[in-house]
Amino acid sequence: MWFAGPAPIFHTLSHGALRSGFHLERGMKIGLFGGSFNPAHEGHAHVAETARMRLGLDRIIWLVSPQNPLKSKRDTAPLSERIAAIRPFVGPKDIISDFETRINATYTLDTLRALKARYPGVQFVWIMGGDSLASFHRWRGWVQIARMIPIAIVSRPGVLMKSRLSPTARRFAHYRRKEREGRIFSGLQAPAWAYLKGPLHNISSTALRAQRKKAEGETPPSL
Repeated sequence: MWFAGPAPIFHTLSHGALRSGFHLERGMKIGLFGGSFNPAHEGHAHVAETARMRLGLDRIIWLVSPQNPLKSKRDTAPLSERIAAIRPFVGPKDIISDFETRINATYTLDTLRALKARYPGVQFVWIMGGDSLASFHRWRGWVQIARMIPIAIVSRPGVLMKSRLSPTARRFAHYRRKEREGRIFSGLQAPAWAYLKGPLHNISSTALRAQRKKAEGETPPSL
């Protein structure tokens, strides 16, 4: 399935090659921004752009999860709708990816194993908001993930203390790196994580879904 839009789309052949002339080469700094994006919003764009600028990333791959195992299927929009909604928030060099669907991956750990095996020498960084750090210990294989790839956490409103006191932050406290190391962060050996502070963006997918449900409930019936 191909999706039109301003950003190139990441697709794979059966052997893992990239289509449409897009390649990941050794030494490239690639941010992996995974999530349901249900729906995507300006807060996601803020996280991606903060990571791009602070870490000097060449490209960000938005990995759209077919279904977050920690979230309700009933409340998750179809994959094609979520991908379409991402387009306005993606940078011109970035990639929207249904890679996890194509390799039938349910968990981030499996996705990372596949990408690192197929693209040796690429400097991958996992990107997530501070709200995700607060619940990261609930992800399958969270310790393995932290030992597999550097993780950049972008501050999000309302979760600063919760994320900093999370099981992940405490477990890997000695591996936290300084923000000023951002330009070399992608080349660091995991475990390594950095908390990137900056202006906060208040919008969230949860709030948008609540607003949408409220609006639908207030819509008068058709005559």
